[in-house]
Amino acid sequence: MPEPTAPLLQTPLHDLHLRLGARMVPFAGYAMPVQYPSGVIAEHRQCRRAAALFDVSHMGQLRLVGAGAAAALESLVPMDVVDLAPGRQRYAYFTNASGGLLDDLMLVRTPADARDAGFGDVFVVVNAACKDADTQHLLTQIGHRCAVRPMPERALLALQGPQAATVLARLHGGAAQLAFMTGGLYPLAGAVCFVTRSGYTGEDGFEISVPAAAATALAEWLLAQPEVAPTGLGARDTLRLEAGLCLYGSDIDTTTSPVEAGLAWAIQKVRRPGGARAGGYPGADVIEAHLAGAAPSRRVGLVGLERVPVRAGTPLFDAHGHALGRVTSGTLAPTVDQAIAMAYLPRDHALPAHEVYAEVRGKRLPMRVTPLPFTPHRYHR
Repeated sequence: MPEPTAPLLQTPLHDLHLRLGARMVPFAGYAMPVQYPSGVIAEHRQCRRAAALFDVSHMGQLRLVGAGAAAALESLVPMDVVDLAPGRQRYAYFTNASGGLLDDLMLVRTPADARDAGFGDVFVVVNAACKDADTQHLLTQIGHRCAVRPMPERALLALQGPQAATVLARLHGGAAQLAFMTGGLYPLAGAVCFVTRSGYTGEDGFEISVPAAAATALAEWLLAQPEVAPTGLGARDTLRLEAGLCLYGSDIDTTTSPVEAGLAWAIQKVRRPGGARAGGYPGADVIEAHLAGAAPSRRVGLVGLERVPVRAGTPLFDAHGHALGRVTSGTLAPTVDQAIAMAYLPRDHALPAHEVYAEVRGKRLPMRVTPLPFTPHRYHR
């Protein structure tokens, strides 16, 4: 007999999604909205032209508590956490002993009022599919140096798009004035929220950690604004791909180094060879060798020369029929109106304007290497 499958978890906004007519699908163990009645393309364009509201409560929120929390976390990531100023946010990733990526994440050195409100000394958001493993990794590796406390009592909303700040200003002008990659504690619709100016779409926007009990009221208030529409995982994926952003488990995983993935920009000078706190994290020797030029492959953007979608897993070949690799993410992009994809290519093929061939239903379609992102980022600087 097949083993029974665990029932899907639900976010605090589950009933609201159903009322809004969402099509729900399994994702990372949760029932999540993939789209609403307007459809993925309309939701994608809504985010690019106005504002979109995403439920990302399936993500893992954790707080690290203790005076040594920043130094402890820095021992697991190649980022500068110790010198990060209170209120500043940073993109980071956990690495393994072979230089691969265990997960990517966002971290914030919390300001004093957020620490007092229970957000710890470092507030961390990790990917949904990895949150249990990440929590165990933190407990095992640094649990003796700081307290590691998951925050399942909080939901997470993402308000994204060029009019996101206009909308948020109606709730709190200070929150709407946050600079890119900063965060702070603000009262929104009667709830104490931790807000960061960040997101996963390439647009300006905010991520809002809100008590689960207050999440529906806040979401309903935001959705009542004329600029905002609910948006599901389908558009979230096409938006992040146009922005050239990696999806863990597809574009990055335990076998890819951050240098191969094009994520070396996230390693600050102080953590690089010659820096005051170089190394000291898992896989540092491999990653430092890759930084010096030893990375065998590179994540690239590809644009199809024919208007045919090229999906993840599609094999790639050179002009002589030699296998090069596989597409990691791909779609027919609504904004650029082209077939776009990301893939890893050997270094001698990962060159601007170089042509490779994607095999789709027995036919090899030409694709051209192109710089990322496919759509310019419009973050608020």
